[in-house]
Amino acid sequence: MTFTDCIHPDLLKALATAGHGSNILIADGNFPADIGVPERTEKVFLNYAPDKPRVTEVLETVSRLVNIESAIVAVREDMNDTPIMKEFQEYLPEGVTIQKQKRWDFRASCMAPETGLLIQTGDLRLYGCILLTVGIRTE
Repeated sequence: MTFTDCIHPDLLKALATAGHGSNILIADGNFPADIGVPERTEKVFLNYAPDKPRVTEVLETVSRLVNIESAIVAVREDMNDTPIMKEFQEYLPEGVTIQKQKRWDFRASCMAPETGLLIQTGDLRLYGCILLTVGIRTE
């Protein structure tokens, strides 16, 4: 038995095997899990109802379990922040800046061979995906 905020065994295992440079995609409910990441990517489906859980709830938990080095999000063609951007920044560790990419560039980043984990949520907010890169463990 663990004493963390996360008790999902598949998610804990996938996070434990993610090393420096691994990508973790926390996807909204609209992201195409079947074609949006490399075939070998571990997939953990948490989406059990519309908007449950939300991407930001999962980000809050994941950010306490692994060191996050960087983050990428998809934005509209005009490159303006999406409504969820403030929440993303709130749950990321201090000093981690968010790189913005247009939708198809973001999808290409998700297809990188380093993407080892997809966490699918039920979040229905548009542009609600965030791609994290795991940093080194310092403690």
